[in-house]
Amino acid sequence: VPLVESGGGLVQPGGSLRLSCLASGFTLDAYAIGWFRQAPGKEREAVVCISISDSITYYADSVRGRFTISKDKAKKTVYLQMNSLKPEDTAVYYCTTRSRGYYTDCGLEAEFAPGGQGTQVTVSS
Repeated sequence: VPLVESGGGLVQPGGSLRLSCLASGFTLDAYAIGWFRQAPGKEREAVVCISISDSITYYADSVRGRFTISKDKAKKTVYLQMNSLKPEDTAVYYCTTRSRGYYTDCGLEAEFAPGGQGTQVTVSS
């Protein structure tokens, strides 16, 4: 499933960024979309997911209250609004869909497909 991320960059601690995930070639009515991140030397970490019915699942407690997921079906885009960014949020962020189970719902982290190139987010002063 082709997904293209954008919106990353360098931001100071406490700043904000909005990432975009363009779902070209398919409708957001068919797939839940999850945002993941991977920092250097670390395993990938699930951040948050939105189902086709707009049910939201947070996987990372560290982002609750700071990160918000949303989608615009007409634009085929899922957004990740990141506020109050911290240096520990530095990672490559990517979006992906489930490769096992019910594609329409958010499931276990391991049920999501490997991501693509992603977009780099660096939080540093």
